Amino acid sequence: MTSPRIVIFGATGYTGRLTVEALLARGARPVLAGRDPARLESLASSLPVELPTAVADVTRPATIRRIIEPGGVLISTVGPFARWGEPAVEAAIEAGGVYLDSTGEPMFIRRIFQRYGPAAAASGATLLTAFGYDYVPGNLAAGLALRKAGPEAVRVDIGYFVQGNMVRRSSAGTRASILGMLLDPMYGFREGRILREHGRTRVFSVNGRRRQALSVGASEHFALPRTHAGLREVNVYLGWFGALTRPAGAVARATPFIAAIPGAKRVTELVADRVLQSGGRDGSSTAPAEEVSSQVVAEAFDRDGVRLASIELHGGDPYDFTARVLAWGAITAGVEGVAAQGAVGPAEAFGLEGLVRGCDQAGLHAIA
Repeated sequence: MTSPRIVIFGATGYTGRLTVEALLARGARPVLAGRDPARLESLASSLPVELPTAVADVTRPATIRRIIEPGGVLISTVGPFARWGEPAVEAAIEAGGVYLDSTGEPMFIRRIFQRYGPAAAASGATLLTAFGYDYVPGNLAAGLALRKAGPEAVRVDIGYFVQGNMVRRSSAGTRASILGMLLDPMYGFREGRILREHGRTRVFSVNGRRRQALSVGASEHFALPRTHAGLREVNVYLGWFGALTRPAGAVARATPFIAAIPGAKRVTELVADRVLQSGGRDGSSTAPAEEVSSQVVAEAFDRDGVRLASIELHGGDPYDFTARVLAWGAITAGVEGVAAQGAVGPAEAFGLEGLVRGCDQAGLHAIA
């Protein structure tokens, strides 16, 4: 195949390295970009094929603009995104390119759709934020559930769950992102608009078990209402916390008051920096690897609260899925193009059936 020019910014980090491997497995030959020339060279020399490298630093935005060609594809795995992610977005918009990232940070996702979406549409760029385990599976599951439910569906609830200790499995970069967003306001989509919320919980049936989950801001809140005109409510829940879900909800409801304390946000950023420093050089966790599998559930309801349809997706390790789906999305965008410009959801860019194929190739499958 003739591979498109793909640049992966943050290639030497944990998710970045996994994504490089996934791109190579699919026949792509990406440009490895990051701020540290020595680490870039070390990564390049460890790979089975020779790849070009480029030094790019978020503190010098011009260096990022130089690495993306007009109409090119840029993958960013540089987190915490709320602190370091915007220069790559701006570079992709300026180039009229396709941008994908691995963020799961709610306020950064919101910023992409609300602040950068109009500029991207005007330049012909496509922004695909949260294009990993956060939050491609929920977009797919919800799309399938809403299609199955038909036009009577006005609400969809999505739950993300894992088997295994995801907190222990998480990389230092993921932990730093979580710490960085602890005091950020969350949101949902209700009454046909984005509304602020904190600490909502609910119980799902997952693979025959009752599982608790905590509400979180995600890309589904912005993307799904645009492809399903009758949708009035979108709820997304994270079910990683088990018995701690209700206490976590109580803490979440208190965050507006904690965030109002002078210096509180700076403290969380400093702790996040310490977490990053405690990780390995590649941003991974120093703890032993945990075997983790993933389950995603979407349930569609009518206006009376009657459940019309349910879809359950099962997959493997969330980090592996993120790398594989980023690779699939970048290559597909480069070779076949995308169906929409601006800040868009994965189904808008590739179509629901295309997304089914991409997630299947990345290891996520619907179960009967």
